[in-house]
Amino acid sequence: MKTEELIRQLLINIGEDPNRNSLQKTPQRVAEFWDHVTRGYKVDIDALMQESVCDDDFSQMIVVKDIDYYSLCEHHLVPFFGKAHVAYIPDGKMIGLSKIPRIVDAYARRLQIQERLTNQIADTIQNVLKPKGVAVVIEARHLCMHMRGVEKTNSVVTTSTMLGIFRELDRTRKEFLDLIQFSRI
Repeated sequence: MKTEELIRQLLINIGEDPNRNSLQKTPQRVAEFWDHVTRGYKVDIDALMQESVCDDDFSQMIVVKDIDYYSLCEHHLVPFFGKAHVAYIPDGKMIGLSKIPRIVDAYARRLQIQERLTNQIADTIQNVLKPKGVAVVIEARHLCMHMRGVEKTNSVVTTSTMLGIFRELDRTRKEFLDLIQFSRI
């Protein structure tokens, strides 16, 4: 069954008339929305990474912070959104800076849980670049917590993954955390 047909049936199931003037194009709009918000499934992340990996002897921390992202909770199919902060310390290989937000987006634009999203970003950078360490912190507002269930509208969920030197050395982890200074969403 096509997405438009599913949405048309959903409208009927909730008691709406899909033939009502302002709802006639809703199934098509919703189908286009779902194509857009799940486009991460179409991204070849390995190819994305490989196209800008370069050899370099830079060995200091590289941080890209405040990366806006939007995702869908796989449990309720409602949005969660926020900011991702990503750092790595190269060990002979670097990647173009624009690839880091693209990695975040590629994984976020899939049905997700925040914990997995955090790990996927860190693991991808670790596996491709083999850096001295990778750190990822993600902050999010989950509409499933805001609109239903506990209905706590001011809650922010924070997850982190620290690999390599970020996990092993307190001072390296602290430097990263000081640099990102947890932006409020």
